[in-house]
Amino acid sequence: MSRRVVVVGAGPAGLGAAAGALRAGADVTLIDASEHPGGQYHRMLPDAFAAAHPGRLHHGWRGFERLRDHVLGHPRCDWWQESTVWSIERLDEGTPTVHVLRGEADTAGRERRVLRPDALVLAPGAHDRVLPFPGWELPGVYTAGAAQALAKGERLVVGDPVLIAGSGPFLLPVAASLIEAGATVLEVLEANPAATVARGWGRRPWELASQAGKAGELAEYAGLLARHRVPYRTGRAVIEARGDGRVEEAVTARLRPDWSAVPGTERTVPVDALCVTHGFTPQLELPVAAGCALTRTPGGAFAEVDADQRTTAPGVYAAGEITGIGGAPAARTEGLLAGWIAGGGDPGAREAGALRRRRDRARAFAARLAAAHPIGAAWPGWLRDETVVCRCEETTYGSLCRAAGEKASGSARAVKLGTRAGLGPCQARVCGPTVAELLSDTVPGANPHHRPIAQPIRLGELASPPTENTPNPDKKESAR
Repeated sequence: MSRRVVVVGAGPAGLGAAAGALRAGADVTLIDASEHPGGQYHRMLPDAFAAAHPGRLHHGWRGFERLRDHVLGHPRCDWWQESTVWSIERLDEGTPTVHVLRGEADTAGRERRVLRPDALVLAPGAHDRVLPFPGWELPGVYTAGAAQALAKGERLVVGDPVLIAGSGPFLLPVAASLIEAGATVLEVLEANPAATVARGWGRRPWELASQAGKAGELAEYAGLLARHRVPYRTGRAVIEARGDGRVEEAVTARLRPDWSAVPGTERTVPVDALCVTHGFTPQLELPVAAGCALTRTPGGAFAEVDADQRTTAPGVYAAGEITGIGGAPAARTEGLLAGWIAGGGDPGAREAGALRRRRDRARAFAARLAAAHPIGAAWPGWLRDETVVCRCEETTYGSLCRAAGEKASGSARAVKLGTRAGLGPCQARVCGPTVAELLSDTVPGANPHHRPIAQPIRLGELASPPTENTPNPDKKESAR
């Protein structure tokens, strides 16, 4: 009997994992909350647009189409679109149980399903991390990922003109998506100084030979910015947003390598919208719920995996951005390896060895990425007492600091209850890493990724009896 593998997430890592497990001979159930596979990187226009292609600068599209068609068309793959894993239940032994809600989000009539796989591959991806600054809660201030999603998925621009700021190479494809959608991009601001970026990318340059395709992508983005006369500036960041009821102007300043603002370098830029991102936060609620250990790095916490993408939880594998931020090609390679091993493939097979070598090269690239675009330790210097840190609950920086300094607090949980930071609708997905970092010196031990209920579920849905599913019984579920 074939092994039954459940893959959570249908981005580059999840599709790769499904393909690897299928190649190993397993039956696969592929789950994603979206209508289409691909994740943010391969986000597609809705069918109503009848678009022939996703845009001029969408790299790797043909390879994605081949992988998608192979996986979704495979007789042993069951594709569960618009389905959400709301909980993972650990067992005394064996692979955890997966609890799923099937149906479009925020609609009535969603079905509860329970899956009991032989192996579970987690590939939920990551979302933007945005550091707070005065005025970041104003309407018109967007995460760069949200702005790109609207531009790629709906051909909507968040404003015109737009300023893009933050850190990391993701700033470039966001600018490209907005330009292609018709927006005027005023400038792109990379917070790290040129010397930091050059030092990170320039160390042991011969290792970049295996990533030659990235140089071509960079050249295309640079050419697009040049044609549209969009300046790209390093060592500068947005430290304040201003406006009456919505953002109207952004205050930028030159930064030192530690991200402290240089006095006297402030500049005010009129904007209609502001897009910011300071890297990515992995979506770790499912690995944490499954009992996976986390590893701490200067770039944040990630799921700990061995050479074959196994986590510390029995029967659970992890791939993609939850193991380290490395981009779509790295995520796809990790997924292929995780799926192959999860599906019962021979760890000593030649193709497994080739995948490990590709994965290791991708991890070296990810380490270079982290060194070139770190988050400076002095960014809290941008904040004022009245700066909102948790937008859901309107918790300010001053109230958070005062709560952390009180002897009665004593723990991250007490501070959280006292200030309500992280208790709003997003459940600390946006503010959690920031709050944990701000509290790290006075109240250690905060874990922003612990959510026993990973996604919202209605009480009526929780009360209804679930349907037990054997993953992929003759692929009947895909045609629901």
